Amino acid sequence: MSSTSKSQTPSVASSTLYPVPGLDPPEMDSITEKTFERYSSNTVKRNGKGISLVWFRNDLRVLDNEALFRAWVSSEAILPVYCIDPRLFQTTYHFGFPKTGALRAQFIIECLADLKKNLMKKGLNLLIQHGNPENIIPTLAKAFGAHTVYAHKETCSEELQVERLVARSLKHVVLPPAQGKSSRSSSNHNPKLELLWGSTLYHLDDLPFSINSLPDVYTQFRKSVEAKCAIRGCIRLPKSLGPPPSIDDWGIIPSIEQLGLHSQKIRKGMRFLGGEAAALGRVTEYFWKKDLLKIYKDTRNGMLGPDYSTKFAPWLASGSLSPRFVYEEVNRYEEERQANDSTYWVLFELIWRDYFRFISIKYGNSLFHLGAQEK
Repeated sequence: MSSTSKSQTPSVASSTLYPVPGLDPPEMDSITEKTFERYSSNTVKRNGKGISLVWFRNDLRVLDNEALFRAWVSSEAILPVYCIDPRLFQTTYHFGFPKTGALRAQFIIECLADLKKNLMKKGLNLLIQHGNPENIIPTLAKAFGAHTVYAHKETCSEELQVERLVARSLKHVVLPPAQGKSSRSSSNHNPKLELLWGSTLYHLDDLPFSINSLPDVYTQFRKSVEAKCAIRGCIRLPKSLGPPPSIDDWGIIPSIEQLGLHSQKIRKGMRFLGGEAAALGRVTEYFWKKDLLKIYKDTRNGMLGPDYSTKFAPWLASGSLSPRFVYEEVNRYEEERQANDSTYWVLFELIWRDYFRFISIKYGNSLFHLGAQEK
């Protein structure tokens, strides 16, 4: 907790608007550039042919993005695409609650703007399309002759249904033999949907038990993975991911109003800035600039100010921040400054996050039903 936070009374703190992170844009850009440089590699080799698509979903980042890496390695050109799915801005099946409010929508818009900017720095761009992915992705695959669509896998029913629809639609796209992978049969040149795991600290494939055998008690899960699993390192990307395919119109990032919502003015509390640059800025601000990691365990349950806890959740949820990057920054902090209960506790909370992601695979929609906690 900062000295400012300590001195504030609840009434004063609650009437203040805090930008998170509290850095100006040039500083966040500088942090992003330096971080990208640290995680760049000159040793990775490109050996693929043709074009591949990268379908961005809840992985709105460049750093530690396996879908981007696999697409680059396997192709001569990459087409990154984000589908603004109208279903995300509708209401829930039960009770008719809005799925996406104005604040979340604004955060996503900022994430997309930042992703586009960072991809352009890497020699790419981001194609913005409005509509259902199961219609857009196969159409693009056919138009560009893409041999593979790379994306990160999700866990819950609505997202899984979209994955199935996209995979089914791709089976109806037939590519000319010269545009397919040379190892595939000449009679079957359909684009492939390659789903990768990249949303958790521990990789799904590295768990010491099957999903069906996942412990129903967090402590058992945590002790098992800590004892038997290693956390994979962040993926290093080449300095340039280009060139992109030739496109006349890359689309525009929508406004709140174009999404059928109305801007919501924030006058107090915390105002989170979306995007990978903001995420990396927040890690730097909390760990290194304000040196708050060392007291995280003592202050993490405070609610009024931005510095009681890491506040990484919005960026982790949108995929703007890799949990493995956080892990590596914690390790770096422990080496360069100090290791204590607080530094470990950030990882402890990330393992909690992993646990619920994996539990959502095990139990599916029953996780959201009354009495599901008794299962």
